[in-house]
Amino acid sequence: MKALDQKNIIVGICGGVAAYKSPELVRRLREAGARVRVVMTRGSRAFITPLTLQAVSGQRVHTELLDEEAEAGMGHIELARWADDLVIAPATAQVLARLAHGMADDLLATLVLATEARLWLAPAMNRVMWANPAVAANCRRLEERGMRLLGPDDGSQACGEVGPGRMLDPDEIVAALSGRARTLAGRRFVVTAGPTHEPLDPVRFLGNRSSGRMGFSLAAALAEVGAEVDLIAGPVRLPAPPGTRRHDVQTALEMLTAVRDRIDGADGFIGVAAVSDYRPVSVAEHKIKKDGQDRHLRLTTNPDILAEVAASPARPSLVMGFAAETRSLEEAARAKLVAKGLDLLAANRVGDGLAFDQSENELEVFSRDTHWSLPRKPKALLARELVDIIVGVLNAQESPSS
Repeated sequence: MKALDQKNIIVGICGGVAAYKSPELVRRLREAGARVRVVMTRGSRAFITPLTLQAVSGQRVHTELLDEEAEAGMGHIELARWADDLVIAPATAQVLARLAHGMADDLLATLVLATEARLWLAPAMNRVMWANPAVAANCRRLEERGMRLLGPDDGSQACGEVGPGRMLDPDEIVAALSGRARTLAGRRFVVTAGPTHEPLDPVRFLGNRSSGRMGFSLAAALAEVGAEVDLIAGPVRLPAPPGTRRHDVQTALEMLTAVRDRIDGADGFIGVAAVSDYRPVSVAEHKIKKDGQDRHLRLTTNPDILAEVAASPARPSLVMGFAAETRSLEEAARAKLVAKGLDLLAANRVGDGLAFDQSENELEVFSRDTHWSLPRKPKALLARELVDIIVGVLNAQESPSS
């Protein structure tokens, strides 16, 4: 049986450039077995035509609140009763504001008020708009009412800027609507993500190119299947995934303290963060001025957070690490797995255009006796595959025969 077999899904499309992704979303939903009807706002028709959506959905597209062709002219009530899910993709800043204030001034907004279906919102807007406090307040209000936010993603935008605000990939939206089982309900995980910044002076630091996307995606995927997640984040500009508790840090020592404070009683620890191996022995009180002379930087080793957790008396049932390698990936990964006493290690190659600061990745995952190869795909989808592996390892640990 397909993931969304016989589900009735309304796709609402708003007036944003990300509407070009909506026909692909409709197609993917139908491939997953869903019956799909499309509702378009007036603004959306400036970006894409109803005829296109009619072709991919196989159904007449709905655009008007009062439909003369509908039974008793009450098309919005018929649609509201028909739907199992209503997903608005893209959901613009304007529609988020209208929904947050209970507006019913067009067909789509009225459907949101009139339906008992599950409601999903896939925001899409400029990064500055997404960061605006008014948008954040509207999103919080909608989530408090039970609506589920899908994204947004982080990356290049049509306006030429880069940052959070991109509509999620259609495959990721379909995966969310497919209703993955809450296989980790009642479990708690501590996840580290992003880089650490080790200060040299008040304006400079040692760091790396980690964007935090993989760690944030994994935290989101764990929460999606019911886990309670403490996300300890280095300095990144990403929105906290829904259903997680975010704790921001800057340095490796701050990250270690945050982990120690939260690891007791956790079922799993996943160290995705690219923690700096070294930090300066001393930090200049004032900005270091260029004086034409060479300078020598003395460094000291940072603590190994992953190894400390694995050796801790409070060690969780599952401890997983990540490794970034430029060569001899499998050999280095297996050595690290054993040396640090880990249950799982996910390794990827890094270099020009690979892994760091990219929206996609590929991973080789190792346990003591198993190897999984996860081919290149968006990090959010990769994270869901990792969660499936994690669930399998935890189940095997608890099996009477293991």
